[in-house]
Amino acid sequence: MRIGLLGTGNVARALAHGWRAAGHDVLLGSRRPGERTDLGLPVGSLSEAAAHAEVLVNATPGTFSVELLHSIGAPALAGVPLIDVGVGLSDDFVELSHPNSSLGERIQDAFPLTPVVKTLCTMDSTVMIAPGDLDGPSTVFLSGDDTEAKRTTGRLLTDLGWPPSSQLDIGGIRTARGQEHFALLFMGIAGGLGSHTFNINVVTRPAV
Repeated sequence: MRIGLLGTGNVARALAHGWRAAGHDVLLGSRRPGERTDLGLPVGSLSEAAAHAEVLVNATPGTFSVELLHSIGAPALAGVPLIDVGVGLSDDFVELSHPNSSLGERIQDAFPLTPVVKTLCTMDSTVMIAPGDLDGPSTVFLSGDDTEAKRTTGRLLTDLGWPPSSQLDIGGIRTARGQEHFALLFMGIAGGLGSHTFNINVVTRPAV
């Protein structure tokens, strides 16, 4: 599958490496692609990444994501599933930029013809592509209104090492709020552990 990833930071690079190792054709999108030739990954402009994509991934800072997507344009994004992993946080990581909504919702509202799926934003980039390195199973969440886009996202998550048993569909795009707001608890847990390499697992009562 052709995957365009908007962004060239740790998250975008980790996901690109993970999906390329699984056999996908990846292209990172940057506002300044000429300055990002040292990543060991193919890099083009934001528009080139969108044009390349059968699936597009937003891995840009959540405070700027909608603006960057507008720079590409709604026609170029129409009909392309967009996996949103961004979270809008203040520079000191203590406040959410969307405290009463979510970035996922704002993207979906701004681009109604682009099916948005929120996922992978409750963990560090190292865990996104290597969940099997943790000491036991853990959970990755999916939020979105489009069933087929969720299926596609689920297959791509499986390619990163997330079996279907670890994937939990929590509902429509409105539920992206819960995923993104977890960022504040994530930072607290990271501080308590002294590490960002962890994840959470949803544990239920045994079936009777």
